[in-house]
Amino acid sequence: MTDLKVMSAGAVKAMVAALGAEFERETGIRLELVFNTAGSLRDRIKSGENADLIILSQSLIATLDGLGFVVPGTITDLGRTVTGVVVREGARLPDISTPEAFKQALLDARSVAYTDPKAGGSGGIMFVGLLDRLGIADAVNAKAVLCKGGYDVAAAIAEGRAEIGTTFISEVLPVKGAKVVGPLPGDLHNANTYTAAVHAGSSKPEAARAFLGKLTDPAGRARWSAAGLEPAFP
Repeated sequence: MTDLKVMSAGAVKAMVAALGAEFERETGIRLELVFNTAGSLRDRIKSGENADLIILSQSLIATLDGLGFVVPGTITDLGRTVTGVVVREGARLPDISTPEAFKQALLDARSVAYTDPKAGGSGGIMFVGLLDRLGIADAVNAKAVLCKGGYDVAAAIAEGRAEIGTTFISEVLPVKGAKVVGPLPGDLHNANTYTAAVHAGSSKPEAARAFLGKLTDPAGRARWSAAGLEPAFP
């Protein structure tokens, strides 16, 4: 069997893994799936690590394209997800109806989980900027539960290690015991599009294109939506 290395950001992990398993059964091509934060994967690629297909945020794929790491003509948007507020299943739902209400919910919480920005996660980097914007960075950082990625944020909430958290909704839905309260309110709303491209160093570009075709099969649009990702392909 042919091995195909796929490096993917965690926000699309559920769909990449599910469709990857189907692709393996249908083609006999074995996938090596490498999931991490978008920033850390970008750095690994820039440092010379090879892959066949890379899936990162739209802006980071554009950066890699400009540096010559992407096969021209293969850049394909997959799905768009939004940042949500998370609590434990069964917990009292905080008021996040307005930016001011969300700010107060963060101040009232005993602990707040989010992706450590040093890990390179898009959601964590955004949230740190949001805390500065709201003027509550010191107060929230004093009770922060820093996580490796969005899935870990949801797990921390589900396991009771944090009271409230923020991450992309697509990373919360697969985690039993974590509940999405809703998206960030008003002008705090944040969305990110995740994009795939064939790596310029791929030794199996045709197989990579085939898996990209599987990811963007129109028949799978409803599944992307159910996973918390608005399909960005026809």
